[in-house]
Amino acid sequence: MPKISYQIEGSDLQYVQIVLPPNTSVVGEQGAMMYMDRYIEVATVLGDGSPSAYGVAGRFFKAFKRSLTGEALFSSRYRNDSNMPQRVAFAAPSISKIVAVDLGEMGGELICQKGAFLAGEEGIEVKLAFQKRLRVGFFGGEGFIMQRITGKGLVFINACGALAEMVLAPAQVLQVDSGCLVALSPSVTYEIKYAGKIKTALFGGEGLFYASLIGPGKVWLQSLPERRLSLELAQMAALGNTKGVAGKLYLLFIVIVVLLTFLGKLNT
Repeated sequence: MPKISYQIEGSDLQYVQIVLPPNTSVVGEQGAMMYMDRYIEVATVLGDGSPSAYGVAGRFFKAFKRSLTGEALFSSRYRNDSNMPQRVAFAAPSISKIVAVDLGEMGGELICQKGAFLAGEEGIEVKLAFQKRLRVGFFGGEGFIMQRITGKGLVFINACGALAEMVLAPAQVLQVDSGCLVALSPSVTYEIKYAGKIKTALFGGEGLFYASLIGPGKVWLQSLPERRLSLELAQMAALGNTKGVAGKLYLLFIVIVVLLTFLGKLNT
C-alpha cells in the first residue's frame, strides 16, 4: 500500500493537507474537510467504516460506542480512484494544534481524550477506552470514557491551544492538570492524585485532583483545556452584555428590582 504524505499548516488555527496516492483512502470526521481535489470520491460511512463480524447490526453498535467518545455516528471516507496524487485537507474545529501519530510506532494503539480524533488512514478504528479505576473516572477530568485508536498508519489528532509532546523514561512521574492531557501511549500509567492540602485544593485554582503519569512512553499535553476556554468565553460574554447604554440600563433595572424587593420586605 503506498504511503500517504501530509503537511500541517497554520499557527493557532491549523489544518492538515494530505496527499493521497492512487487507490488510497483516509477517513475524516464529519464537517472537518476544508478542501479537496477534483478526483477525490467521498462516501459517508457508519462509524469509521471498519467491518464487523456481525454485519450491519455490529457496525451500528461499533458506531454507537464510537459516538460516546465524542465523535459523530457517521464519518466520511475520501478515496483517490484516479491514477495521479490527489489532495484533501482537514481543519481543526477550534483554536487547536494538529499532531500526526504513526500508530505503528506506538504498538498499534493510542489512548486519547474524547473528541481528539480528526482523521486517519482507512482501517484505523476509534473505540471506547474505559477508565478502570473509579477514582480516575470520577476525578480524572476526562470521565470514564476516553478514545482508544487502533490500527496501522497515520492518525491525526487535535488539541486546544499549544501542544507539547513528552517522552517519559521508565518510572518517571509527570504531574499534570487532568484537563491538559490529550493522548498517551498504552505503556503509560494514568493515576489520579489528591492535591494534598485543603487550602491548596480550595484556593489554589487547580482543583482537588491532578493526573499522575508514570512512564515509560509518550504523552501529549494541551496548554488550553476546553473547560478553561469555555469559562473564559462565558465570562467575556457576560462582561460584554454589560457594556454600552443597553447593558448599563439592564444592570440598573436589576438593581432597582432588588432594592424594591428588599424595601417591600422591610415594610411588611
